[in-house]
Amino acid sequence: MRASQRARGEDVELVDALLSADERRRSSSVRFDELRAEQKSLGKLIPKAAGDEKAELLKKAAELSAAVKAADAAQDEAKEETQALLRKLGNLVHPDVPVGGEEDFRVLETHGTIRDFTAEGFEPKDHLEIGELLGAIDVERGAKVSGSRFYYLTGVGALLELALVNAAIAQATAAGFTPMLTPALVRPRAMEGTGFLGQAAENVYHLEKDDYYLVGTSEVPLAAYHMDEIVDAAKLPLRYAGFSPCFRREAGTYGKDTRGIFRVHQFDKVEMFSYVAPEDAQAEHQRLLDWEKQWLTGLELPFQVIDVATGDLGASASRKFDCEAWIPTQGKYRELTSASNCDEFQARRLSVRMRENVDGKQKVSPLATLNGTLCAIPRTIVALFENHQQADGSVRVPEVLRPYLGGREILEPVAK
Repeated sequence: MRASQRARGEDVELVDALLSADERRRSSSVRFDELRAEQKSLGKLIPKAAGDEKAELLKKAAELSAAVKAADAAQDEAKEETQALLRKLGNLVHPDVPVGGEEDFRVLETHGTIRDFTAEGFEPKDHLEIGELLGAIDVERGAKVSGSRFYYLTGVGALLELALVNAAIAQATAAGFTPMLTPALVRPRAMEGTGFLGQAAENVYHLEKDDYYLVGTSEVPLAAYHMDEIVDAAKLPLRYAGFSPCFRREAGTYGKDTRGIFRVHQFDKVEMFSYVAPEDAQAEHQRLLDWEKQWLTGLELPFQVIDVATGDLGASASRKFDCEAWIPTQGKYRELTSASNCDEFQARRLSVRMRENVDGKQKVSPLATLNGTLCAIPRTIVALFENHQQADGSVRVPEVLRPYLGGREILEPVAK
């Protein structure tokens, strides 16, 4: 655990502080049990005693009662301290994850062909210019109504979002996922249990008056869906495809991706989520990645798959694979999807367990959770507009989306 914290760039001393707190929790619990046992034994003697002996026993009983209350308080305090420290600790990093920061990822695969626009005789436009030509994106009125990093999808832009959602849900359903429309507001335990109130807390919107959190991904309500439940192991894996609005403060990104809709405060997303037995987690992680690759290949986008470095992992992930699409006007790959293996980290916090028969006996233990973005709408639109644009400002529609756009093959510029 110390090595994992060090690799993440997190506080290594937290591990020792947690061990010390846990030792206090254990010893305070033992002390409480001893005092309670003594109190019960004394309680049996008092009715049989008389005179001075009874008075002495009553005096000792009063002292014991005070000691028991103090021990109980110390026990509760030690438990809370232990839990508070435990909540600050990230998941144990998988040993194969590259060590380092955001730029220290490892490229695992590259797919598709990057277009040579020079050979085609024109300079590529960025997604916002294309979106305005198509009458698909309006960031000016988004800023007027809600501020920076907000936008409207209009006309064919709105239709394209609906097409992407329907196509993504269709793929997920064909793969065995149950479609879900999830809450956008959750209670603190759901947000905390999934690991979003640690290092990611600065990017979470909190409605203090009602003590609700706006989700940054449907991963949160999907992870909490089976909170405090015991699932029959024979029913695993359980796979859900959630569609929801997502809200992110984007703290710490001042000046980054300010043009267009690549990095915004509100967007819609289709998210895959799996509950599996712990021993099946790594295989399920690869399956989630394969479904993401299938999706991006169907959209005919050039992309690379990276193994995210330790310092760029979320608190709940032991390992994360990102699929990054090529963005022509930026001349680099940018994240479109991600798949994270959270092992038992979220399940332990949310008390999601499985029951299985082992050697004729019922065993209850935590299961594993995994999540994978299938389609984050704005970024996918960015990649589609820039990679499939034509010289006249029109955009070619990939075949996989045409049935969801009334058979349309080309998105044409609109008259101003």
